[in-house]
Amino acid sequence: MTYRLSATTRLGLGGVALLLVLAGPALPATASPADTARGAGTATTVEEQRLDRAAPREILRRSGFDALAPRFERSLERSRSYAQAERTVTRHARALWQRAVDRAQGRGPAAGDLDRGDDRPLYWARLALSRELRAWEPSFELNDEQRRALHTALETSSRGQQDIRFPGHQVKRVLVTGFDPFTLDRDVRIGNPSGASALALDGTLVRTADGPARIETVVFPVRWADFAEGTVERALARQLPRLDLFTTVSQGREGRFDVERTNGAWRGGFPDNENAASTGLVPVTDPGTQPQWTSTTLPYRQLTEADTGRFPVYDNTEVTEIPAGGTQPVTRPDGPTPGSAARAGGGGDYLSNEIAYRVTLLRDRLGLPKLPGGHLHTPILRFGPENTDPQTGVVTDPNFERNRSDIVRQVRELVRTAVGASG
Repeated sequence: MTYRLSATTRLGLGGVALLLVLAGPALPATASPADTARGAGTATTVEEQRLDRAAPREILRRSGFDALAPRFERSLERSRSYAQAERTVTRHARALWQRAVDRAQGRGPAAGDLDRGDDRPLYWARLALSRELRAWEPSFELNDEQRRALHTALETSSRGQQDIRFPGHQVKRVLVTGFDPFTLDRDVRIGNPSGASALALDGTLVRTADGPARIETVVFPVRWADFAEGTVERALARQLPRLDLFTTVSQGREGRFDVERTNGAWRGGFPDNENAASTGLVPVTDPGTQPQWTSTTLPYRQLTEADTGRFPVYDNTEVTEIPAGGTQPVTRPDGPTPGSAARAGGGGDYLSNEIAYRVTLLRDRLGLPKLPGGHLHTPILRFGPENTDPQTGVVTDPNFERNRSDIVRQVRELVRTAVGASG
């Protein structure tokens, strides 16, 4: 069976993942105008412009996260220097991440009737803060480089990237990362079970057959340019040598989990959250030694055989390649052939495949071949059968909430199983 037909299937972005990658060159000229608008005064990005739609406003209101941007704006207005502004941005961004984690894990008041496990308030509130920062006109001189640095601080701190804390060596160390919602022009109500899993798992302790394990999580954007500019590497490179296991998780296929056996060095060009596209080799440092393929070191046999939850788990060995000496892509059910060029890994040719490729490449380049790590695709998060029309549907329903809860619970169990099986 191939998975090249469905854009949602290929994306597999909402992934929780533990990963590292090598810094790459800037995105080529396929980037959208919105990409160049980042940090350019009051110009808003494509993502920020979606805030004005009805569903994002309702999600923010029903979670209580609608109050955060006005507070942030007032704090920014009181800043009288760059240093003070930087502290303000970092404080509010870290508070946003912690509030989302606390809400998902049942700490403190829910501040609204939206299900606590929902990942969408974090995404839309981050964009609301970003738009306020972009529109802010300080009372002091602020150059373009400083403004970009403030946006970077907002991004990293509100994604948990400055909040990774592991205990001593008596506890296994596990890193899991998630993604923002994506394909929002198709349906702006969409959530991402990988992001929801990241919020539910951050800072938690799980008991495994090999002892307790601490899970730390971060969330990454669905933007080609950020990956090309090294956002993953900057966030996680120093963490990888300290870990006992990592896994990238993203939203993938209908009704199933997949452990992706092989990752490919190819971008397929599907538009990202800024409606930018990028096609070609995954940009990394030292491209002269870049392999076409990398492989998982997760215990895929144990993950597929264990009873971890409602959804079946598959060992996916399929790839798409151009065989050595060939010119046309060929889908192979059992992995790549020698000398072939990648056109899709098991996880496709979008950012979920890329994050898996980058972290496993980094693992190999750092000389950590036995470190368990790879990519896990979750089932697609669906609304209930009466709530599928993005124009007339509501932002949540019991089926949507149950499906998300079941996926998150199974991600937790799969991580626990992987740690125990890896010894």
